[in-house]
Amino acid sequence: MRPAFRAVVAAAVVIVAVAATVVSRRATPANVSTAAGVPSPAGTVAEAVDVPVLSGVLAPSVAGATSWLNTSPLADAELHKQVVLYDFWTFECINCFHTLPYVKAWQARYAKDGLVIVGIHSPEFSTERDPRNVARFVMDHQITYPVALDPDWKVWTAWGNRYWPAFYLYDSHGLRLQHFGEGDYENTENTIRALLNVDPASPRATVVREPA
Repeated sequence: MRPAFRAVVAAAVVIVAVAATVVSRRATPANVSTAAGVPSPAGTVAEAVDVPVLSGVLAPSVAGATSWLNTSPLADAELHKQVVLYDFWTFECINCFHTLPYVKAWQARYAKDGLVIVGIHSPEFSTERDPRNVARFVMDHQITYPVALDPDWKVWTAWGNRYWPAFYLYDSHGLRLQHFGEGDYENTENTIRALLNVDPASPRATVVREPA
C-alpha cells in the first residue's frame, strides 16, 4: 500500500472547477459527505424518502474520455436523462479498491431498475495511464459497468474533481449526492433506491468482498 496523500478537504463540498487541485487518496468520509438521504437509526435500515437537489445543474461532461471499456462511448445527453452514479477512481488506489465491492453490488442489484454506473478512471501514476493495465484490472475484478478512460485528466478537470475515490449521484434534476473517500454506503444505496423508486420492501444489494 503506498502512503496516502494528506487530505485537504472543506466541509459540504460542492463541485467547483479549479485550475490547480490538491488530491487525496484517503479523504475522510465524515467531513466530505453531502448526505442526500436521512441516516438510519442504529440497528435499522431506512430508505431515503425525500432526496433534495443539491445543485440544479446537470452533470458535467464525460466527453473528454479517450476511450471506454465495457461499452461504446456514452453521450452526456443520454446520461442526463438517467440516474447515474459517477465514480472517479484509479486502480492502484487502496481506498478505491475498498469501495469496489459496493459499486459492483449496486450495479448487480439496481441496473435492471435503471441505475447507470460510470467509472471514470483518472490515473495518478504512469502504470495507471496504460489502458491495457486498466483493462486487465477491469477483467480480473469482473467490473461490468462502463469505464471511461481519462489518462489526461480531461474529465477530472471538467468536473473540478480532487479526490480518489469520488462519487457523484445525478439524475435529470441535477446533483443528488456526493461523497469522497470510503464509507457512507448505506446512505448512498438509500438515495439510489429513492431516485429509482425501488420498492422499500425489495432486497438490497449484496456486497461480496474483493480478494486481497
